[in-house]
Amino acid sequence: MGKDKLRRFEELSHFDRVFQPRMDEITGKEYFLKGRWKQEVFHNENPLILELGCGKGEYTIGMAKRFPDKNFIGIDIKGARMWKGARSSHEEKILNASFLRTRIELISSFFSRDEVDEIWITFPDPQPTERRKKKRLTCPGFLTRYQGFLVDGGIVHLKTDSELLFDYTLSLAKHNEIEIVDMSSDLYKRSELVDPVLEIKTYYEQKFLDAGSNINYLKFRLKKSIPINEIPEKKG
Repeated sequence: MGKDKLRRFEELSHFDRVFQPRMDEITGKEYFLKGRWKQEVFHNENPLILELGCGKGEYTIGMAKRFPDKNFIGIDIKGARMWKGARSSHEEKILNASFLRTRIELISSFFSRDEVDEIWITFPDPQPTERRKKKRLTCPGFLTRYQGFLVDGGIVHLKTDSELLFDYTLSLAKHNEIEIVDMSSDLYKRSELVDPVLEIKTYYEQKFLDAGSNINYLKFRLKKSIPINEIPEKKG
């Protein structure tokens, strides 16, 4: 591991509102902050929004600055990437932003029923091969996890440069009769774009735009009563 990464990992451990649980703290257990993030970390009862796969944390920080009356947690396993957003939050004293370093597969250990109001999934790995489909952050396995802690009818946002992931998620939503609130296969060419939060650009998003890629956006409402099933494979 390079010296720069080691330095960043060391700094992360000293930043306010950065949580890096060990595996033995969550394996088969519930994290000590589960159900208590608002009270113990943010010291308020404001809505809680997660950014899954937050990378460098630009979206978490950008949203926290725009919406001081909401709480934001950026979640990623890559500590060296997360360091940038965590440092900004620490140095600028952005009190409504926090970061959690863990695998998204373990997310149910961290949040209780109805604890989260909204989810953003920003430019995740599309897991393009069929055998890795179950690792997509919008597959039935993950959406079912989100139902466990998201308020009933809570909103999930997906931003991606991957047409494959966008089409897959859209088809999955339609197959399971999930309410689609908004969608676009070329977000920044929409003349009716009015929500400034959609204009926050991550490091990777800007790279995709510079390379001429379209940005796909999907916003849907996740109800607890709807069981989510994978789309059956076509035979023949």
